[in-house]
Amino acid sequence: MYPPATVTVLRVTKAAQRLGFTLDEVADLLEVSHLRAGQRTDAGLQARARVKLAEVDAKLVELTTVRDTLRAALDAGCDDLIACADSPCCPLPFVVSIPVGGLDA
Repeated sequence: MYPPATVTVLRVTKAAQRLGFTLDEVADLLEVSHLRAGQRTDAGLQARARVKLAEVDAKLVELTTVRDTLRAALDAGCDDLIACADSPCCPLPFVVSIPVGGLDA
């Protein structure tokens, strides 16, 4: 049906997407693979994977905080956002910076 090279590109594309790369990033990686002749090592998979890994690590830290806060809200019995907003023991992050003069300022 499809040439083997096309199937390989599709397999590589899906694998890269599962690793968190966008289609634009995959296209860049494929282009570098095709053009690579010992040049632009800064744009290859190793460099891009390091950057992506740092992004994933940052997201994990963020998601861990969200998970821990949700667990704390469950443990605290939070059941009403308005009531919890006024409760000093509620773990939900209701603190926001509102400019002087209200939301329209």
